[in-house]
Amino acid sequence: MLFPTVTGSNLERRRMILPSGFAGSLNLVILAFWQRHQALVDSWMPLASELEQRYSGFAAYELPVIQSRSRLSQWFIDSGMRAGISDQRVRERTITLHLDKPPFLDSLDIVDDGTIHAIVVDQTGQVLWRAAGPLVETTASDLEDFLNTRHSD
Repeated sequence: MLFPTVTGSNLERRRMILPSGFAGSLNLVILAFWQRHQALVDSWMPLASELEQRYSGFAAYELPVIQSRSRLSQWFIDSGMRAGISDQRVRERTITLHLDKPPFLDSLDIVDDGTIHAIVVDQTGQVLWRAAGPLVETTASDLEDFLNTRHSD
């Protein structure tokens, strides 16, 4: 399965084409679909930051996926998110995707946007690992096992 080629902007206003714009050879991408998902995303970020320190070539991103609206609506949404995040590193790794959600979800075989989805992709977009929902101990262990296997290759 491939992560589709999409264009978005991070909260530092840098336009990015994904998946080629991901910095890591392995990238943890947390897909969130609704504002209420922020607490679920936040459950992943401490581990994501720790893994970035432990594994060279690993990067983590938060991707709010928002149904495409007018440019003014997009600006308003992005500005609101930017204003609410004081940490520059978090703004850099938060890339907002304003797009037609159903085809995007279909391309990643996501049948329900009621929870977040965490996927690991390489720079070509190959989906190598995935989970849904908040981070729990078994999911964290599974992700670390996956990374250890990949780094021992």
